[in-house]
Amino acid sequence: MKIILQETLRGIFYAPFYAALALGAYEDEGLEVVLKTSERPDDAVRSVIEGSADLSWGGPMRVIVGHDRNPHSELVCFCETVTRDPFFLIGDTPIEEFTFDKLFGVKLALVSEVPTPWFCLQEDIRRAGLDPLRIQQTPTRTMAENVNLLGKDGLNVVQVLEPFAEELIGSGRGHMWYAAAKRGHTTYTCFYTRRPTLESRRAEFTAMTRAIFRVQRWMQQVDAGELASVLADYFPNVPIERLTSAIGRYLSLGVWGKNPLLPRSGFELLKASMISSGGINSDLPFEQAVDNSLAEDVIAQIPPPIRPRHRPI
Repeated sequence: MKIILQETLRGIFYAPFYAALALGAYEDEGLEVVLKTSERPDDAVRSVIEGSADLSWGGPMRVIVGHDRNPHSELVCFCETVTRDPFFLIGDTPIEEFTFDKLFGVKLALVSEVPTPWFCLQEDIRRAGLDPLRIQQTPTRTMAENVNLLGKDGLNVVQVLEPFAEELIGSGRGHMWYAAAKRGHTTYTCFYTRRPTLESRRAEFTAMTRAIFRVQRWMQQVDAGELASVLADYFPNVPIERLTSAIGRYLSLGVWGKNPLLPRSGFELLKASMISSGGINSDLPFEQAVDNSLAEDVIAQIPPPIRPRHRPI
């Protein structure tokens, strides 16, 4: 039986999911996984709830919001892949030592496509004893638009992910101010589904988790160039040199987890960011939102290394 996997949006920080497809990791587990693309992040969670997709990958933020809005929500997270925040603050001038007070008195362009980066950055600023609402922000625009405008019309700093960060840094137009991954564990991406689906397809979802774990172990053994060559078909508009540099930066920051366990500490920090920023009102218990039993099972099995092969899309 086919498993319909809903893509949230196309992003380099989702590398483990694309690598699993490109390397045939699901086929090795006897699975037929069909990737369903999405135009907007909100489409993914809607597909899972409505049943047109069996599961999706994306931020636990979606599951937390789902439970906050509907106490009877059946959404549940499992199999973490992105364990640190993949976003950056890129400035139009070099900075010797970044502190959050440097954001006051400049004009900052935030990510508009998804809310999590601003939730988390606000929490960083608050924990530094500062008020994020006093920061001067630009009108809502896309990351691509902000990249083009950095250094123009008084725009001093942009919040972006890869490959936009590498585009700016590599061209000399931008300078690294802050890598949010340095905050520490902040659960950013995992699989999520409905609990009834998790129970009815538990064996298959465990096999998917095992495939991801094997990919995670493989990713710890390869360099940025090899990973870029595997992912290149998913990012045809990103030059391979830029893709390699972007992946190298994520690897050095430890953005991708080493196993599929979703840590309580990363979940709690994400949830605290959402509460303090007004994104949610309720304090969702970890056990209600996360099922780590599939990850625990596959880690205990110590599955064999992945066989290096590349299946173009």
